[in-house]
Amino acid sequence: MVKLIFYGGVDEIGGNKILLEDGDTKVFLDFGMGFKRRGLYFEEFLTPRTANGIGDFLEMDLLPDISGVYRTDLLKHLGRKIEEPDITGVVLSHAHADHANYISFLHKDIPIYCGETCKYILDAVDEQSQRSIESEVVNFKERPIFRKDYKTPPIKRIFNTFRTGKKILIDSLEIEPIHVDHSVPGSYGFVIHTSEGAVVYTGDLRMHGLHLEMTNDFINAAAEAKPIAMITEGTRIDTEKSDESEEKVYHHSKQEIMQNKYLSIVDFNFKDIDRFTTFYRIAKELDKKLVISFKHACFLEKYHLDKKLNAPNSNDEHILLLKPKRLTGTYCNEDYTDRFIKKRLSYSNIITADEIRKNPVKYMVVLNYWYFPTLIDLKPNKGTYIHSLSEPFNEEMEISSERMHNWLNHFDLNFVQSHCSGHIYGPSLKELILKINPKTLFPIHTEHPELFKQLPMKVLRVNEQKLYKL
Repeated sequence: MVKLIFYGGVDEIGGNKILLEDGDTKVFLDFGMGFKRRGLYFEEFLTPRTANGIGDFLEMDLLPDISGVYRTDLLKHLGRKIEEPDITGVVLSHAHADHANYISFLHKDIPIYCGETCKYILDAVDEQSQRSIESEVVNFKERPIFRKDYKTPPIKRIFNTFRTGKKILIDSLEIEPIHVDHSVPGSYGFVIHTSEGAVVYTGDLRMHGLHLEMTNDFINAAAEAKPIAMITEGTRIDTEKSDESEEKVYHHSKQEIMQNKYLSIVDFNFKDIDRFTTFYRIAKELDKKLVISFKHACFLEKYHLDKKLNAPNSNDEHILLLKPKRLTGTYCNEDYTDRFIKKRLSYSNIITADEIRKNPVKYMVVLNYWYFPTLIDLKPNKGTYIHSLSEPFNEEMEISSERMHNWLNHFDLNFVQSHCSGHIYGPSLKELILKINPKTLFPIHTEHPELFKQLPMKVLRVNEQKLYKL
């Protein structure tokens, strides 16, 4: 008998934690952070206590309280008995935090299965992130009870990587990973062959990006499997089709930057290689240098390793690395203690804000909102700021957006919204589901599961931690 239990992603966007059981084989499909749930209790400066290990996460229902899953050191810290791992593996669809980050809590002997490029991204995140209990996906340092034991070396997790065409065997399960188009490379959907028939999991996907053919490959493979069940994302089930596309972002942004006689600033997600490629293309065509951060360089150098992505390296002739101010504010190399910066200080393509100010029209600076104080050094008066990210969709984001506009108004920067979503539109998603034609549909990763009831098939409104038998 095949069973499904949904421990996250129910009536929320993200936080996917789906347990699939087939006999003695138990695998989680993703194990991500639920941003909405976390935001009910915590924010930037009010965070779960590291000193309480996993305790705050269990108490506030950020993690399911189930046995045979979590790290030995965290259970000891909480005063619980040690548990042997009861999970055969985690199959990770992609590297976004709402699907991947809470792998950091899992027992070291639970293997993670993910795409090769997905692992590159996780490595890049690990290299430049501040160490925290919520970001120890690739490796972790045990948190023992006594301080004298804190010097133990990091423990590396077990990763098994794949590409489309390679089948995964996990005990009795045969899993086919098939690439899909999403706003981060290395994204996959899965056809899982169980003892009762095929179960399909979409992960996150879209049909309006640069790689429609990848999502079509997934649709065709999923339909051919004649699934008994399908677990689908539904982020934008309530959204009609629009004309947004990566090509529109390119044309719109290029036009705005061409008209700008001052400094151009852009903001987008470092993980989005399509968006990077768009602005890299614009910079080259307009004879500008694309200025990225040292953090961004961590991702770009990993993407460069994947020849299919055709990404430039961070020392490309059209790219510069912006040296941030630290400690004395003099750009002295001794000021930098972060390893990901120190290892790149010898690069020949490093530039400072002072140098950019001398001739700002020559540059396009990638600047994330959380580093806006750098604007004080850049002094980008009357320039253009292109916001190539989602518009705010909750109260916390609205507050940040208002603060962002205060900065832009202070420097008289022209605000331009130019974005293309990583998620499929409602009408296209319904067409996708009808083509795959599962016997039973489980909509998750959505705040509007009721809209799936319009489909001519058996649709189950998912309840968290309820057992479903297939």
